[in-house]
Amino acid sequence: MALASPPCSSSFETGGFAALLRMRMPGEAQEHCRFDEPAYTPAGFRNSEDSPMRITWYGHSAFRLDFKDKAVLIDPFFTGNPGFGGDRKDAVKGLTHILLTHGHSDHIGDTVDIAKETNVPVVANFEVCMWLNGKGVQKIDPMNIGGTTDQGGFTVTLVRADHSSAMIEDGVFSVLGNPGGLIVKALDEPTVYHVGDTDIFSDMALINEIHQPQVAMVPIGDRFTMGGKIAGMAVKRYFNFRSVIPCHYGSFPIIDQTPDKFVAEMQGHSTKVIVPEKGKAVDV
Repeated sequence: MALASPPCSSSFETGGFAALLRMRMPGEAQEHCRFDEPAYTPAGFRNSEDSPMRITWYGHSAFRLDFKDKAVLIDPFFTGNPGFGGDRKDAVKGLTHILLTHGHSDHIGDTVDIAKETNVPVVANFEVCMWLNGKGVQKIDPMNIGGTTDQGGFTVTLVRADHSSAMIEDGVFSVLGNPGGLIVKALDEPTVYHVGDTDIFSDMALINEIHQPQVAMVPIGDRFTMGGKIAGMAVKRYFNFRSVIPCHYGSFPIIDQTPDKFVAEMQGHSTKVIVPEKGKAVDV
């Protein structure tokens, strides 16, 4: 089934910063705004209104969400990911969107190649989007912390994370805006929160109050994010998740290799801890 083109406000073909100047506020004419459908018709993924959302973990912080007629990759780090042992072609089959939490290489990952191959929109902070545009990615949807964008069938909200966001290429250091977490909301689906890379912070309570996420992917690997014990504290103190999936572990040798500390900290709590097999979808 071919996907309908998203609303004009949801993403745009860009020619760099000048494209932003051509954007229109709601209610204004959109004569300069044009969108194409994906380069191919998605096939082979779930399409039933009654089927549960499915989440697939590809190691580190890379995930895929399948719900209704959407297939969404988050932080698609495949090439060079020690935790990924599958085939990227399978991971991108039927893809409709790419979402990025921040501008580190282990999160941007294969975005440039995948975006060019599939012609799907990339949703990220402004600086990451402009950096991707400089790499030849044309369909971007820039936003920033606190903002929400309509992706045609679901919305994405970028929320705070305490981390950093930059790329180093050929000795050149590029700061790529502020890091974030992603809130994904769709009608009759659980609200999903990819926490991004972060430490615990008390404003997590506000994120819970405002968005009421039901399913979360939480970093637990320590060193570059909070470790398992602190991540468990964050989940128990600030959220009312139905299910939580630990991530950002078991990839690079200098971070924790197992979710054991997090699982132990969550012992006896009402939130269900899901430790998925890499590449195997779980219903949420």
